[in-house]
Amino acid sequence: MSKRDYYEVLGVSRSADEGEIKKAYRRIAMKNHPDRNPDSPEAEDKFKEASEAYEVLSDPEKKAAYDQYGHEGVNPQGGFGGAGGAGFSDIFGDVFGDIFGGRGGRGGAARGSDLRYDLELSLEEAAQGAQTKIRVPTLVGCGECDGSGARKGTSPTHCGACNGVGQIRRSQGLFAVQQTCPQCRGRGSIITDPCNKCYGRGRVEEQKTLSVKVPAGVDTGDRIRLSGEGEAGPAGGPPGDLYVQVVVKEHAIFQRDGANLYCEVPISFVDAALGGELEVPTLDGRVKLKVPPETQTGKLFRMRGKGVVPVRGGPQGDLLCRVVVETPVKLNSKQKHLLKELQESLDNDKHSPRKSTWFAGVKNFFEGFGA
Repeated sequence: MSKRDYYEVLGVSRSADEGEIKKAYRRIAMKNHPDRNPDSPEAEDKFKEASEAYEVLSDPEKKAAYDQYGHEGVNPQGGFGGAGGAGFSDIFGDVFGDIFGGRGGRGGAARGSDLRYDLELSLEEAAQGAQTKIRVPTLVGCGECDGSGARKGTSPTHCGACNGVGQIRRSQGLFAVQQTCPQCRGRGSIITDPCNKCYGRGRVEEQKTLSVKVPAGVDTGDRIRLSGEGEAGPAGGPPGDLYVQVVVKEHAIFQRDGANLYCEVPISFVDAALGGELEVPTLDGRVKLKVPPETQTGKLFRMRGKGVVPVRGGPQGDLLCRVVVETPVKLNSKQKHLLKELQESLDNDKHSPRKSTWFAGVKNFFEGFGA
């Protein structure tokens, strides 16, 4: 069919090994498969072209002949089902068997589904680590029938429709597609006398209580994997895994950004002007914070090593305290009088340089309109 260079069709070099050729064909075939592109003749042509190229380059003898003689070196009439050729269904099963179920029945019972559990933690638990218990609804193997689904003392019978494989192949013109056997639904066997506890499913619903060890330093979005704690597989298959998704609750004082913590510290007008010493909280307890005189609102103070140790390693973060100067409220007449006296004694240019600079900028701005 194809007259293009087979290596060019698959997008590989002539020195490509078997694995590279297979990977390239799989990528192209998955993209252009007729089942995914039912209304695209162009995709079907690309699919056939790639399949023809793979049929030749995956066979050492045909590949050697093609490398030496080109298209003339391989039998153009052989097609996918020609003598000595690997039929298309064989190619399809070899490359796509693990995706479309070609190995389902032969590889044993299917693995159970993975589960997810959202675990809410306080900031303290996330930063310092914790041991907690969770209850997870899941499917476990039926103890009455040992997961077989058949009544105790009986066994499932062999499925004749798929010969116990769990998959059947259906020809669609040039193509052969593997599908799950509708008779046994991929199990390879049929239960004629179901278990009266699980009704033939081989699994029952149960609430499992599990202990989860949360490592120090986790954050929202981190996952803890509990191997084998997911759903039991059907027909006695191996269980899946349980993924515990960490969600750190909002904290009343701190905000976290990676390894660092942030908090706002309200200070009085007097402490901001004259300086002072304050007690601020950390995850390890209270510490002293020295506020220098003439501190302005919004100033950040860094307390090194008072943040979080990252779960994946690295130095401990810092605590950054942002001071907010709090305006006095509910003043009595005497306090108001004292503040007015203070205001009258202050020289704005000297004692409020930012205010003076800002008003000068505003004045220049409006004067620019009148120019």
